[in-house]
Parts: sequence; structure tokens; C-alpha cells
Amino acid sequence: MSFFNKIAQGLKKTKNSLSSALDGMLSVFTKIDDELFEELEEILIMSDISVNTSEKICDELRKKVKAARTENPEDIKEMLREIITEMLADGQPVKIDTKPSVIVMIGVNGAGKTTTIGKMALRYKNEGKKVILGAADTFRAAAIEQLEEWANRAGVEIVKHREGADPAAVIYDTIQAGKARNADIIICDTAGRLHNKKNLMEELAKIYRVIDRELPYSDRESLLVLDATTGQNAVNQAKEFKNVAEITGIILTKLDGTAKGGVVLNIKNELGVPVKFIGVGEKVDDLRPFNARAFAEGLFDAEPAEDEEEEKEDK
Repeated sequence: MSFFNKIAQGLKKTKNSLSSALDGMLSVFTKIDDELFEELEEILIMSDISVNTSEKICDELRKKVKAARTENPEDIKEMLREIITEMLADGQPVKIDTKPSVIVMIGVNGAGKTTTIGKMALRYKNEGKKVILGAADTFRAAAIEQLEEWANRAGVEIVKHREGADPAAVIYDTIQAGKARNADIIICDTAGRLHNKKNLMEELAKIYRVIDRELPYSDRESLLVLDATTGQNAVNQAKEFKNVAEITGIILTKLDGTAKGGVVLNIKNELGVPVKFIGVGEKVDDLRPFNARAFAEGLFDAEPAEDEEEEKEDK
């Protein structure tokens, strides 16, 4: 299955909700007017796109309509694709150019953090990189065992301590192991204790101090894992984490299981934090680097021409 088709399949529930409502609206209106924009804004909000983000999209659409001097409602879909692509397009891929590079994973229990770490480890290993995991979620029962299962499945090394151990000490030992074993990427699990912000903030600050001291010149990403099925609650969660932790990017999981894919737009518009990976299924290769164009195409079920798809797959 091509990259574009995979994203489109993962966004099927969101697309069915948004695109069908949009098609219904366009079949009724014969011209672009204020009533159409009001209806469109309501459709966007019902697709779990926030009021602020919906208003921004409609404002941009008004500008495009005016510039194009069109009154044909059918022109709106393509303009919306362009607007959404532009809104999401300035994100950067995960920065892992140094050896080793460090990825700190943050997120509450149930968001899919451990599974995402496992999929990410396997992805990088398959790219020929040496990966080592640090089991620094020493707070949650069974967190270490679950991460160890994924390490075994991915065929990568893991550094672990006992449950209740100092997470920063785990990270320190993981970094030393990474240096000794010439690792390319060190992925660190952490506890997602958002209900205890003070402890979480102190714990992450200590972890960052260890990384800064031991790997001062290494690339470092702090990625927040969010469950897309929680919709606007995921945005609120991200705001809470942003108040206590350094976040360089978002990983949005379970997009295939929800009609709330509009949360991607809310995160970018309201937090200014780029989405770097999305989960569009349960398979290992269903963790995909975020692609703004593929996401916008998937929302509206627009597929590239057949020869364009074949060309992309050949590459």
C-alpha cells in the first residue's frame, strides 16, 4: 500500500465525518456567501476542530476565495486542502543527526507511549541504526517489563533498574551504555505522572540535566505521545505537559480509531508544536513520519495520480 493510501486509510473515520458533511453542504449551496462560511465553520467544529482553529481556516478561505474571484462552492475543497497543508507544513522531522542522539518520550499512561517506543526502535533499527532503550518509567507497575518485551521484539538493547529506582540514574546508565556500545539513538521512556506536576517537573528536569552534562553536543528531542481518540482533551493535556516539560514535537497515536483527526490542526494552531509522527494502525509500520500534504489529502480522500503514486513507491 502506498504512503498516501496508508495515511488515507488511517484517517478514514475522520474523512468520513468531515468530507461527507462537506459534500452535503456543497450540494446545497449554489454560491459562496456568508451563510456558506457559517455552515462550514459549524462542520469544522463538529469534526473536533476547535473554534479558534475553525475561525482561522475560514478566514484564510475567505482570502483565497477573494483572490481567486470565484463564486463556485466546488472550488472550496481544493482551497481547504491547500490551507490545511500550509498550516501544518512548517514542521521539522525528528532531529537525530549526531551520534548518539537522544529522544525523550513523555506521555500519560494509556496514550500508547510504550508501544510507540517499540515501533520507533524497530523503525530506526531497520534503517541500519543502533538503538538502545532506557526504561526510566520506574513509577508505573509493569512499565519496565512492557518496554523489555518491545526491546526483545525489536531486537534492540535495553537498560533497566528495579521498579521505584531513580529515573535519572537509569538515563545516566543508558547514556554510558550508549557511548560504550556506539549507539546511534538513545530512546528514553519516562513516567507520565501529570496528576503530580511538581514531581514530574522535578523528575524531567533532573533527566535533562543528566543528558546535558553527559551529552552536551548531542541532538535531543522531547516527544509527547498523545491519544488522538481523546480529541480536544489531547490538546488540553499537551498544554499541561508544555507547562512542566520541554516539548519539541508530538506523536499522535490511534488516528485510525477516531473521527477526531482534526486534533492535529488544533495542536499546531494552539500550541505551535509540530506533529512529528502519527499512528494509523496497530502494525509496526503504521507509525509514520507526519506529512502535511498526505494528511490534508487523506482528510478529503484525494489521491495522487496513479503514475505519481508508482513514481513515489519506486523511490
